[in-house]
Amino acid sequence: MAKNSPIKFFQDNKQVIYSIVLLVAIPGIIIVNAIYFSQSIKRVLNQSLQERAVLIGEAINAGLIEKLDSPEQIQTFVDYWKMNNVDTRSLDIFYRENDEYKLIASFDKEKVGISAGSPALYAIAWANKWPAAQKISKDNTNYWLVVMPLKNLQGESKALLSTTVSAEMIDAVLSDALTWSYFILIVSILFIVLLLFANSRLFEYSILYNKIKEVDVMKDEFISMASHELRTPVTVIRGYAAMMLEDSERLEVKNQEAKEYLGIINISTERLSTLIDDLLDVSRIEQGRLKMSIETMGVGQIIEDTVKELKIQADTKGLVLAYAAEPDTNLTIKADKDRLKQVLINLIGNSIKYTPTGSIEVKAKNKDNNLVITIKDTGIGMTAKEREHLFEKFYRVKNKKTTEISGTGLGLWITKQIVELMSGTISVDSIENVGTQITLEFPLAEEAKK
Repeated sequence: MAKNSPIKFFQDNKQVIYSIVLLVAIPGIIIVNAIYFSQSIKRVLNQSLQERAVLIGEAINAGLIEKLDSPEQIQTFVDYWKMNNVDTRSLDIFYRENDEYKLIASFDKEKVGISAGSPALYAIAWANKWPAAQKISKDNTNYWLVVMPLKNLQGESKALLSTTVSAEMIDAVLSDALTWSYFILIVSILFIVLLLFANSRLFEYSILYNKIKEVDVMKDEFISMASHELRTPVTVIRGYAAMMLEDSERLEVKNQEAKEYLGIINISTERLSTLIDDLLDVSRIEQGRLKMSIETMGVGQIIEDTVKELKIQADTKGLVLAYAAEPDTNLTIKADKDRLKQVLINLIGNSIKYTPTGSIEVKAKNKDNNLVITIKDTGIGMTAKEREHLFEKFYRVKNKKTTEISGTGLGLWITKQIVELMSGTISVDSIENVGTQITLEFPLAEEAKK
């Protein structure tokens, strides 16, 4: 993928783009909704007005049904209607003569007697014997023109009614509704814009977040690369230092001070090697590259071998290190053998490191089809507050008793990650100046369950 491709740009700035899309989309949705809402109201009101005009025509027909043969009586009815129905803007009644329509009664009496010709709407209504309606506009006002035949009691078409009903009141209501709708729209948009301006640093934070992610990736890559590059020379130095210590007599290194220097070099390279291994594990875990070879295995021998390896360290400090397992217990789990041993070395090694006098006891048992391993020491212990942060990356208990104890603060974090990758759990109980107990728990393999 090209460095400056549109896809790469979108991935790096998706938060900013998302905010801009919201800024445009939210007002846009409100505007579209307001327009759709107003048009819907307009359609409903127009339909309602049209139906009302037809009802007016039917009411007039009902009032004239026995007077359709008398133009004088029809005019009297029209005059009465004009006085009591102000929203009816015009009312004309025609007789049909020789395919033309002659006005016989009207709100405007001066037009009575005039022929209206044969308009198409009139012809349609007369031919279909059914009302016909048409929307018209005049002087910026909307009207509905309704033309319908007036029938006598026998259902015969005797005259033709033409009336217009004003939509002025409905238009006023619609105008008020739209005015308020647009006002709310403008206020909403204003609030959105003010909110975005008030949180304008969001864009800066988004860009900064993307940069931090890039730096974090670069950091992981650098740690991985640097650890690999350092591992080889440190291993060589450590190997030669150990070889020189072992062969000091053969190499005629008689100076005791020189031997001490070699010992210091050896200890320092061991610490550096441990640090490099920890950094490599951190990098692999964070990038999801830590390989696990899960297999079914018994852990009793692994624990026993680990205790034997670390017994030399315990004996050097005058500590008692012992391992005890429940008799006749099948301690078979699914795990990575090397990683499990790494976990045990780290935890038992920590107990030795933080126990000035006393003992470290390692136990293994089957509890509810789970393997439970406990590592209990009589060390310096820790407070409840210190326990809360124990498994955090780079965290170390800092007090007068730990000032001279070396460590990176990565071991327990790495241990916890490895345990969880093997479907296990790790917990700690500790009392300051009394001791600490670490508990590991793994589900037993199916063949080990009873």
